[in-house]
Amino acid sequence: MLSYRASIPLSNHTLIRLAELIRTRRVERRSRWRKLDPARQALLVLAHLRNGDTYARLAIAGFAIGTTTAWRYIREAVDLLAVLADDVHAAAERASRLAYTILDGTLIPIDRLADERPYYSGKHKQHGMNVQLLADPVGRLVWASPALPGATHDVSAARAVGLIDALTSAGVKTFADKGYQGAGGTIRTPFKRHRHRPWLSPGQRDVNRAHARIRAIGERAVATLKSWKVLTRLRCCPHRATALVQAILVLQLVEEGRYSG
Repeated sequence: MLSYRASIPLSNHTLIRLAELIRTRRVERRSRWRKLDPARQALLVLAHLRNGDTYARLAIAGFAIGTTTAWRYIREAVDLLAVLADDVHAAAERASRLAYTILDGTLIPIDRLADERPYYSGKHKQHGMNVQLLADPVGRLVWASPALPGATHDVSAARAVGLIDALTSAGVKTFADKGYQGAGGTIRTPFKRHRHRPWLSPGQRDVNRAHARIRAIGERAVATLKSWKVLTRLRCCPHRATALVQAILVLQLVEEGRYSG
């Protein structure tokens, strides 16, 4: 069998924090001897999430363990990280310290399912999970919502997870695209032409251009989330998408030195 070395574009600080979390969990559960120590298990998890390496590749070529063991170690760590992610109210409270936030939705592709209709996004023309993202004024990821079926419209998804109400209650000015028209509250969307307003005034077009410049910065948060290659296409149960996204959110905040938990 041929093998190769691979690098993970993350700092040693992230590896150490994850290893500490795993070590603490093992002490709490009084775990017996395992095939991988906490640091090696943390490395296994980061290789899967960041590089998108499969269980089989990691198990056989990378860590000399069984595929089932690799799956179990990764699932355990993902669940440990996911519970550390902020809920929507904590995220809104943290966002209230910012000048404003940027709201955007993205689709996490998944394999086609037998019950495909709820997961098919007509906008993206593929099956997936809808995730709502909050970004700060410089485009850094602030929060990621629980994943909903891809057929869910962005504004409906934001309402379903309580994000619009939470941001409005916290008084957070938020910029969003035309997909959030009618959201209300503190959500700011661009002017849109319709049958009662077939043409926009010069002032409205200027507002839309300024709005677009602000909102474009939020695309960096989407790119940040998608830089974790496991989200290129999920091949697990769609119900695991939320745990994966929230675990990645925590790791990204740790990597940037912004995690306060």
